[in-house]
Amino acid sequence: MISYAPLWQTMARRGATTYTLQVKGGVSSSTIRRLKAGESVSTNTLDALCKILDCTLEGIIEYIPDEPQ
Repeated sequence: MISYAPLWQTMARRGATTYTLQVKGGVSSSTIRRLKAGESVSTNTLDALCKILDCTLEGIIEYIPDEPQ
């Protein structure tokens, strides 16, 4: 599972809001909704978020393995 928890932490450290993502990076409101819901987004979006927040992918997403069954 992919978690966007690092994104919200990075945004808080940088003083960024979802408005910042929309205005500075052209991230659409539907993409913001997808991020908040933990749904998939494109690699182009991940690239844009890294540029806006001046961070690496680790500052945006983390992989959490599924529990073995």
